[in-house]
Amino acid sequence: MKDILLKEFERVYGSNDGVRVYFAPGRVNLIGEHTDYNGGHVFPCALTIGTYGAVKARTDRKLRFYSMNFADAGVIETSIDDLVYDKKAGWTNYPKGVIWAFSEKNMKCDHGFDIVINGNIPNSSGLSSSASIEVLTGYILKEMFGFDVSNTDLALIGQFSENKFNGVNCGIMDQFAIAMGKENQAIFLDTNTLKYEYTPVKLTGAKLVIACSNKKRGLGDSKYNERRAECEEALRRIQTVKKVNSLGELTGADFEEVKSVIKDPVLEKRARHAVLENERTVKAVAALKANDIDTFGKLMIASDTSLREDYEVTGIELDTLVSEALKVKGVIGSRMTGAGFGGCTVSIVKDEAIDEFIEKVGAAYLAKIGYKADFYVVEVGDGPKEI
Repeated sequence: MKDILLKEFERVYGSNDGVRVYFAPGRVNLIGEHTDYNGGHVFPCALTIGTYGAVKARTDRKLRFYSMNFADAGVIETSIDDLVYDKKAGWTNYPKGVIWAFSEKNMKCDHGFDIVINGNIPNSSGLSSSASIEVLTGYILKEMFGFDVSNTDLALIGQFSENKFNGVNCGIMDQFAIAMGKENQAIFLDTNTLKYEYTPVKLTGAKLVIACSNKKRGLGDSKYNERRAECEEALRRIQTVKKVNSLGELTGADFEEVKSVIKDPVLEKRARHAVLENERTVKAVAALKANDIDTFGKLMIASDTSLREDYEVTGIELDTLVSEALKVKGVIGSRMTGAGFGGCTVSIVKDEAIDEFIEKVGAAYLAKIGYKADFYVVEVGDGPKEI
């Protein structure tokens, strides 16, 4: 990939002398969905697929962006003196947002740069291509300008930029999983405190298989912000009778005691998902530590059911992928992953069933939805780095 990027950089900008190449992974969340902004636990891992960037410092204040994934857009030019959100700027709003966020934290760039991006994460798949490019940009700025920031800082800056620059009210999980990724380890993260621990992902005789629905969606134009607002309102009502800072602090038993104060069936369903998904995540990590993959798989399935029925963020595409997956012998667990409304599912599939899984789920999906799904057998990878 490095050679491809260097060659493309030379083609686009005329020379690749002094170019440095960096990588930031994508991520998949194994369980713990829509809990990160509710103060609950999540359990994501970084992937070996992600976003690559070839970058060269300039002597002026220009910023020139080019993506091999959006080649038709050509080179998009701006400057570090013009860091404002512009819908017409497309994908470049993500790296621009990070540069803006650094400056908001009193880390100002004193010169521009040229960059070529190439990602092998499917666009709008729910594997966090946006967070990947945010962390990649932050890591490049850290290296290029010598900013004193940790990888945890990079995650927080990426989230800040997405919230405040791009207007998506996302939680911390995506950026944290990408910035803090570790090979063959998932991250058990308490989003309320940012306390975390690495847990080995031992899937003896099985693999993670991601099915991409190919239904395009962006977080900002989905109902993501609406779901967050619904949870905030449910929490506000609960707080009138119980001292609690987030839904993630409640147990299932606590919720049963206070749910009557919500007085809205939709808000009650949203809050129930947030509370019980948090409990499921804690149980799932304990099961994985005990090498009980079957229990982990059952909790994945329960998570998907809750996301479909209580949180209502799945849709026919994701529902089809999960229901067809569970018909295949050798599937230990399957669930939608990411924000929903399109994107991907993640399944644990026994090695001997992977080919059948891809063939049968793919055929059934094409027949029902009318276009094909893509499948990725993935490995758990490291965080950002220079190549």
